[in-house]
Amino acid sequence: MAAPNEITPSQLLRLIGTPTAPHIVDISIDEDFTADPFLIPGSFRHSHKDIDGLKTRIGDGPCVIVCQRGIKLSQGLASWLRSDGIAAEYLKGGMFAWRDLAGAPRIPATAIPDKVKGHGLWVTRHRPKIDRIGCPWLIRRFVDPDAKFLFVSPSEVAGVAERYGATPFDIEGTDWSHNGSLCSFDTMLDRFALRTPALGHLSTVVRAADTNRHDLAPEAAGLLAISVGLSRQYRDDHQQLEAGLVLYDALYRWARDGQNEGHDWPADKKA
Repeated sequence: MAAPNEITPSQLLRLIGTPTAPHIVDISIDEDFTADPFLIPGSFRHSHKDIDGLKTRIGDGPCVIVCQRGIKLSQGLASWLRSDGIAAEYLKGGMFAWRDLAGAPRIPATAIPDKVKGHGLWVTRHRPKIDRIGCPWLIRRFVDPDAKFLFVSPSEVAGVAERYGATPFDIEGTDWSHNGSLCSFDTMLDRFALRTPALGHLSTVVRAADTNRHDLAPEAAGLLAISVGLSRQYRDDHQQLEAGLVLYDALYRWARDGQNEGHDWPADKKA
């Protein structure tokens, strides 16, 4: 019988990338993590000894605790958190089981930029449209849920990045930008090793809309229209980002689960 506070890798995989995904906490000891330095998308590292610090970080939200094998470390901490009223589960089989699950992506820890004051800090040009909304969505949902984004004048991106220790993206001459025919969203998928079928299909739509190649995906025209509409609706870039996250949440679920669904006038409706 399954433990009441365990979750399987396949169950967790279905939650990752959605706005209701739990906090995923990797408590693998340093020796184990050094031997296999990869992260489950959306997870963060935390010591199993710092329980009060973890409770402060996750608040009252649900969480999944992950260790190397899913035994004493994660089961013990999950039970401790549940005794304090937190909806905690441990990942059955731990990172070993996740590693063995077909289609489960793992992010190389070295690909994630250093964090500033506990969160990832990114900076790009103001007045975002497509890449500069899609990339923050990808980071928030799959890499760093606590990431912060700064939108500044194009001429000031490099200076802001230097002064605040932020990572610049979607601007020429930086590592996290367009690469040939690929857009910044593609670059992030490749660097973070997130080329799943759903995200791969979504990236085609984003690339088609962002580079004016609507022949690549018929959905590109719709994404462009909505993105332009959002930029006209919101003067504040941060408010626009929050609204845009909902758009990309829906696009991701379409790419993952809904591509075969169509809509037409009811077949039994007479003209």
